[in-house]
Amino acid sequence: MANRKTRVSSRAARRISAWLIATQACVAGGAATAQPTIRLTQDDLQKRANGVLALMSFSIVPDITTSALSIGGGGGTTGSTEFYMTQLGGGDTISKSVPIYLEGVLAGSRYDPTFVASQGLETRKIPTKWNSVSATGGIGWDFKLTDELKLRPIFNVALGNVTSDLRAASWYVGRQTGQDVTFLDKGSLNAYGLGGSLMLDYEHYRPGYEVDVELRYSDIRLKSFASSAAVQGNAIAQSANLWARYRAPTGLTMLQRPLRYVLELTHSEFLGDQRGVLGFDRLTSLGAGLELDSSAYNVFITRTRLVGRYVFGQNVSGFSVGLAVSF
Repeated sequence: MANRKTRVSSRAARRISAWLIATQACVAGGAATAQPTIRLTQDDLQKRANGVLALMSFSIVPDITTSALSIGGGGGTTGSTEFYMTQLGGGDTISKSVPIYLEGVLAGSRYDPTFVASQGLETRKIPTKWNSVSATGGIGWDFKLTDELKLRPIFNVALGNVTSDLRAASWYVGRQTGQDVTFLDKGSLNAYGLGGSLMLDYEHYRPGYEVDVELRYSDIRLKSFASSAAVQGNAIAQSANLWARYRAPTGLTMLQRPLRYVLELTHSEFLGDQRGVLGFDRLTSLGAGLELDSSAYNVFITRTRLVGRYVFGQNVSGFSVGLAVSF
């Protein structure tokens, strides 16, 4: 990621049944009052509850294919789900003489699952809003294999929070609720993650063109802490990613430097608890754009890239626009 200094895009979500122990509340004992306790139906909870972890799993690992996901509601289960994510991230090696690599990612997302709750024979849909924020940092070291190839181990640490709010609270006001429903109304899940990544970074630069290729494997272990009682657990965020970029002059000159076109290819394989949570196991991104070189002037930003990307995979496809700057 040595030449992807900063990237702004928009990003998505995943599966872990262990994250929500609320399934136990669904089969717990009967109500303690005259009217039945409101509980989530077990089948729907098992399908929807994984969204808590999904909010974090795709956002804590730097990945172009998932940093620009917006997924609308589907008909696979009861109710609808929508997911939106925005991400800001970057990474770079300090210098050739100090080969310390630093990276960071900030992400905010919203997931809108609809649960089915029951009170005796009566059932209702409960639309909710799950808002998530997360931050990931990494520090690594560049081991030079050849003049153009480096091996980069990275240590990663992540921190995230998910809060839940009901959008239709009037139905259960004044009624006894199970622990699982209580979480849906202003519940909170906090998680931290520790892990690492291993990256091969290939940089082939010539006067007429530049080629960058990165192969990365990431493994970050998430664990909840200081969270609502209904949501305790852990998860594994694993992915393998190939990223390639080609840059060459367009023949035009702007700001006293050649205006270059940019071509990108990214492919990601999702492993562990990420696999299949959004209906796909892998994503591919094809991108094209322009790069403006401002290095002829005494300014902080030396290059600015605007890239449009088409992302596709099993059951999903979409388009995004990313803005990146180099310093």
